Amino acid sequence: MPMPVFQEYEPAGDCACRGCAQRRRTLARAIPLRDGGHPAARGARRALVLATAAGVVLGGGGAAAVAVTTPAPGPVALDDPGSPQGGRTPLHGPKGGPVGLPGAPAAVKRIDRTTIINRAKLWLDAKVPYSMSEYWADGYRQDCSGFVSMVWNLGTNEWTGSLDKFATKIAKNDLLPGDMLLFHNPADPNNGSHVVIFGGWVDDTRTSYIAYEQTRPTTRKLATPYGYWANATKYLPYRFNGVTGGILPEEPVPGPKPGDSTAFPGAAKFGPGATNDHVAQLGRMLIERGAYRFYPKGASRTWTDADRLATQAFQRAQGWTGVDADGIPGAETWRLLVERQGKDIPPTVDAAPGPGGVRAYPGASVFRPGKSHTAIAALGRQLVKKGFGNYYTSDPGPRWGEADRRNVEAFQRAQGWRGASANGYPGPETWRRLFA
Repeated sequence: MPMPVFQEYEPAGDCACRGCAQRRRTLARAIPLRDGGHPAARGARRALVLATAAGVVLGGGGAAAVAVTTPAPGPVALDDPGSPQGGRTPLHGPKGGPVGLPGAPAAVKRIDRTTIINRAKLWLDAKVPYSMSEYWADGYRQDCSGFVSMVWNLGTNEWTGSLDKFATKIAKNDLLPGDMLLFHNPADPNNGSHVVIFGGWVDDTRTSYIAYEQTRPTTRKLATPYGYWANATKYLPYRFNGVTGGILPEEPVPGPKPGDSTAFPGAAKFGPGATNDHVAQLGRMLIERGAYRFYPKGASRTWTDADRLATQAFQRAQGWTGVDADGIPGAETWRLLVERQGKDIPPTVDAAPGPGGVRAYPGASVFRPGKSHTAIAALGRQLVKKGFGNYYTSDPGPRWGEADRRNVEAFQRAQGWRGASANGYPGPETWRRLFA
């Protein structure tokens, strides 16, 4: 898809992003006042005219200075509601490191699809707020194109007009988890331009898919009509040039699948020895509500202890006890699951692992300097158990510290990871490997 260069976009005069600031500086020197141009350029030219005229008067040249009134600057617009994407910037913003615009695109790093989706889930778990001007702790800008730059581990913050340089256009039927759907509006980049990460098809009709995206108010994962809610025909599928293997199994998706029933089939359909489609439907609905740790291989038509434990976890999440939380679904349990009501199964590392041995990942926000959480202590104990506790001077505790980060980094490097993948902060894949 041919893209215009960034310089063809005329931003508002009060735009605070670094790309616009650079644009105003360039225009102030290059565009004659008679040709119009960016408002900031005209202001700069007016100032230059005043300074030159004053110099002539003071130097005795006999010319009189002509007063030119420059409008006072208006309020700075940081997050225009109609602008879902930002310009190309370095990995960190003004508060986090290098400044100025980057040069040529960095070399593409190899990454598998599992890692791509797990990186998307880092922001999803942390509920990263949308912003075109702020940068998250990992250095990536908190807008849609910064999100895709982070997910693909590009090392720079790209924009919707440059992401295609790191990818190859593909057909809709070739889409796999980790690919992107991109809409770049060359006529007005700030009007409608957006990009999302493809997470898998909702069903065999391929009319909807799971989209991971950075949008207001925070990062989200949502079943989305193909290609998108608005401007659907303009969203084009692309594959990252650095993607390797590791294709994920299709993700659990919201809503009933073909053949799923909304009516409660009766308690006799569940329990030891039961094998039917209702058991599989129960498992899918429970996975969607937070029971993934009980189903490491997905839902099955045959009733197992995983179904009982997952059902019981959901029932207890509603505050039920005793026979109301016996692990066998009743009419009310079924109704809440089918209608997507009630409370989800909470992630907890204190509860016993599911049959697959994987404890629930508590979210990236837990592992931050100064934070205290039982998950941090559980992480430390597992690091020691795996032989990665060299930086602890005492038993691991619930408060996150530099020793925790360095031990996690050592474990990540032992997996062969480098760069942002080995920064010492555990993500879902680090967590899974530690507790598997």
